[in-house]
Amino acid sequence: MTENAHQQPTAPDTELPTQYAPADVEGALYERWVERGYFEADAKSEKPPYTIVIPPPNVTGSLHLGHAFQHTLMDALTRRKRMQGFEALWLPGMDHAGIATQNKVEQQLAEEGKSRHDLGREEFVERVWQWKEEYGGRILGQMRRLGDGVDWSRERFTMDEGLSKAVLTIFKKLYEDELIYRAERIINWCPRCLTAISDIEVEYQEDDGELVSIRYGEGDDSVVVATTRAETMLGDTAVAVHPDDERYKHLIGRRIKLPLTDRSIPVVADPHVDPEFGTGAVKVTPAHDPNDFAIGQRHGLESITVMDERAIITAHGPFQGLDRFEARSAIVAALRSQGRIVAEKRPYVHSVGHCSRCKTTIEPRLSMQWWVKVGPLAKAAGDAVRDGRVKIHPEDMSKRYFDWVDNMNDWCISRQLWWGHRIPIWYGPDGEVVCVGPDEEPPTGEGWHQDTDVLDTWFSSGLWPFSTLGWPERTEDLRKFYPTDVLLTGHDIIFFWVARMMMFGLYAMDGEVPFKTIALTGLVRDERGKKMSKSFGNVVDPLDWMDKYGSDALRFTLARGANPGTDVPIGEDWVQASRNFANKIWNATRFALMNGATVEGPLPEASKLSATDRWILSRLNETVAQVDALYEDFQFAKLSEALYHFAWDEVFDWYVELSKTTFQAGGEAAEASQRVLGEVLDVTLRLLHPIVPFVTETLWTTLTGGESVVVADWPGDSGFRDADAEREIATLQSVITEVRRFRADQGLQPGQRVPARLTLDGTALAAHEAAIRQLLRLQPEGEGFTATATLPVAGATVALDLSGTIDVAAERKRLAKDLAAAEKEKAQATAKLGNEAFLAKAPDNVVEKIRTRLAKADEDIARIQAQLERLPQA
Repeated sequence: MTENAHQQPTAPDTELPTQYAPADVEGALYERWVERGYFEADAKSEKPPYTIVIPPPNVTGSLHLGHAFQHTLMDALTRRKRMQGFEALWLPGMDHAGIATQNKVEQQLAEEGKSRHDLGREEFVERVWQWKEEYGGRILGQMRRLGDGVDWSRERFTMDEGLSKAVLTIFKKLYEDELIYRAERIINWCPRCLTAISDIEVEYQEDDGELVSIRYGEGDDSVVVATTRAETMLGDTAVAVHPDDERYKHLIGRRIKLPLTDRSIPVVADPHVDPEFGTGAVKVTPAHDPNDFAIGQRHGLESITVMDERAIITAHGPFQGLDRFEARSAIVAALRSQGRIVAEKRPYVHSVGHCSRCKTTIEPRLSMQWWVKVGPLAKAAGDAVRDGRVKIHPEDMSKRYFDWVDNMNDWCISRQLWWGHRIPIWYGPDGEVVCVGPDEEPPTGEGWHQDTDVLDTWFSSGLWPFSTLGWPERTEDLRKFYPTDVLLTGHDIIFFWVARMMMFGLYAMDGEVPFKTIALTGLVRDERGKKMSKSFGNVVDPLDWMDKYGSDALRFTLARGANPGTDVPIGEDWVQASRNFANKIWNATRFALMNGATVEGPLPEASKLSATDRWILSRLNETVAQVDALYEDFQFAKLSEALYHFAWDEVFDWYVELSKTTFQAGGEAAEASQRVLGEVLDVTLRLLHPIVPFVTETLWTTLTGGESVVVADWPGDSGFRDADAEREIATLQSVITEVRRFRADQGLQPGQRVPARLTLDGTALAAHEAAIRQLLRLQPEGEGFTATATLPVAGATVALDLSGTIDVAAERKRLAKDLAAAEKEKAQATAKLGNEAFLAKAPDNVVEKIRTRLAKADEDIARIQAQLERLPQA
């Protein structure tokens, strides 16, 4: 009654240890999976392909909760597809992380009293490769620990030979198509990393600074400008005003004296100046500000660089040699002494860009760099989503994607580093410029030299979906597994990575998209919803939790919080709860095996099954259908919740408990239930496997005798439903739940037996009397039975004799005290809500809290009064 084909079992092993110990099984299970080649994809297979390429972690990195979160979800997707009969490829690899890796090795050299310049470029690069082999890739071992079902035989690295060839190939193609060019422009410069970085590698934060208003010029020929970076005034080459601003029309075209220098600068009219902002006049420093650079281009202004690569002032004069921040204070002091400071505001909170890697304040700097002309590439990337070739999930994230690709600036791709893909441009002695492809020899002879810069790391990462499959060669892998199916990644790198893969994939693969679906996740946060940060002291090492609770517990916790595009709060208590779930699965399966649960032979016909058996099979098929639909919609949190409640509540807490009397009675009914229990556990374990692979592997192979759940068939929904059985068991559950609630209200211990008379004639519950009595600890009525409490529930009547089981007088006294407290709470809440003056002043949230208190008090009063009525008369 489920589509339940799986491997031919050997004789199942019915013995399980009394407790589940993750550390004893996880490592060995993973190595067995790898040795057996379960994760290796076959490009020659006739199965339909399913491909995910892993977002390559940095070679310098280690596993953090964000990695564990996304890897859990990608693993769940590929494990399920493999079980569904797809040729599933989850391709692993690492990014060479240009800046981060070079910094690591330079720190190592500094400890030896050396710099990279002492080694020279070639020897330094060799040293980085040595570091990579010795220290890099720690995360790969941690991925194994998490259970990542990746194809290790296809592991790639952005600097390996094949991917390096892809980089050179696409660079030359872009260059020849005039989509790569070299130009002097304002770039984001990190004075610590000593390299340009792209716009999206700049993190903006609100910093305390200063806003200083300075008078330029003299008398009627003076104008006041405001700046947060007074040191840049040394490079000013104009003051700009709006052409229609009456205050400054007399100055347009004239020159005014630039303080602290012997230069005069023009006043220019530019329509981009906002006359309503500040004084309506802005200082123009074309070499140190992107907006000023644009003004300078429009007006043919000179660009004067006043800082070097370390942000040290180079302009001749008293400030030469000062750091930019030292110079800022010194320049303001000098202006103040000359009476040119009109106003000063400190602190002045404003948005300041910082290097995403080292947090140094970014310095806009005029520099000759290599650029990608993104216009046509970005348009193609936008069109692929607009016309439906690529789906973004959740759909409301599409706006963020379009905001980026529709307004993208040209991309600065050169970095002033030694580690990375060196730009394949050679310069000749007479100004020649030659782009060298991967299979071409560079020009030789006196005066020829290669560009010293390397490419932005994201340039090679942008090729990842197709370069890892063998492009530019038309390999079997590329033909079989491209385009990939799903890119699953955090919404925070839409700009860093997703858009670039879209641009390069469409360009290199002649309009074929790199992936069919972009599934965006949120970010992992702490249990209070705060961003995890070392400065907050709330960073968690996932390995610690895996050591303590097992990898399955961490995986299930992460999946259970994974609502599409929504941030995921996580705390240790939740991981502990997931560990408890794994233990529950273990204990329930162990009980089932001890009671003869089996997968051998066909399921009995529905007509030969009890209502309880038909109910659980109906619920099982409904769960299969629900989980499948949720997987297709990337609703990991909802499918995890559905599996949790089906397994724990319906299978373990209800079906297993209801079946105990059947097992004890023996006979054909017990044999049928044993087969049904085996079926339910088999399917449930397979449904759970993609998220919690280790415990399910151990239990499934023990239960079924099958080779491995990794390569078992994914369950299908047979369509079997039994509405009558579901209604019957729902009625049974309501009776048991209501009587349990009454017992608890009366203070009876869970295991305390109570004499009871059950009137079930004429109801479907008559067949369940034994189960009702066992689950509710109700013993048959004996001589002298007196019904001191009677509960009519769902057409049945449960009469209980509580004589001698509780102290009725003491219980009445306790309940009366609780009732008085509830009535007092109601009176206070009612009085406040009836006070018009209070309601007029109180915030809405305060009023709502009082209304909630009143509703709760009403509920408590009704509950306590019902309990009092049910108590036996004294």
